[in-house]
Amino acid sequence: MAELPKTLEEAITQAKEATQSALNDGRTRLQVELVFPEIALQAQSIAQQFIPLFEEYGSGLKVLFPDTGAAALARRDWGEVPFKISDVGTSRSPITNKIQAEDKAFLLVAPSAVEVAQVETLCNLAGDRPCVLLNPQLEDISIVGIGMAARKLRERLLSTIEPCYYLRPIDPAAILRSYPGLWQVWLEIDDEYQLIAEEPQRPAGDALELILTKAMGSSETGEGETTASAIKKPGLLTNLQRFLNALSR
Repeated sequence: MAELPKTLEEAITQAKEATQSALNDGRTRLQVELVFPEIALQAQSIAQQFIPLFEEYGSGLKVLFPDTGAAALARRDWGEVPFKISDVGTSRSPITNKIQAEDKAFLLVAPSAVEVAQVETLCNLAGDRPCVLLNPQLEDISIVGIGMAARKLRERLLSTIEPCYYLRPIDPAAILRSYPGLWQVWLEIDDEYQLIAEEPQRPAGDALELILTKAMGSSETGEGETTASAIKKPGLLTNLQRFLNALSR
């Protein structure tokens, strides 16, 4: 059973282990999500820590950023590397021109819903070659929409991607999935996070609310159960910020 990480370093290590396990099992379309704001500012640094997972591919690894600026920054900061660094392309420079037969694996760093068409094309061109999406934001409703187009996107692309690692703090809990484990819900009780549920699918919406309500409303005192008085309810941001601060140390 995966344990909730206490630092950013632990979270990244856990994410790398989950990704490696999924790759070892032959999974080729993978997604890693560390869902909290500060991570967006560290995308390049986190991506660099994932590079050793692809060491066996040597120059066959291609790291792709959302735009030419981010790719150029990585080239500058990383210096000489044995793999290729590029971007996902634009209408003037499509992704189809950036994928070569000698490419053996792909790491996509923080692609957004703006690049969803390029990401889909890449995944299709990759075939059975590993394609790992690191902190993607492909389901932005304001861009993708909530109608038929969004549903088709989920069926066509998102449903084919294995969420091998997912970590998200919510008030007053956290959701964790580390491949090949189940989706876990952790609740803060007496200043510690305790596991309160494991589900085969990501708990969201009413299902997540039911899990939290049941745990927070429990009046049982038996071993392994929680009391409502033990669970603090300090408001929307307090627990979230505490968790982010812990991960940032």
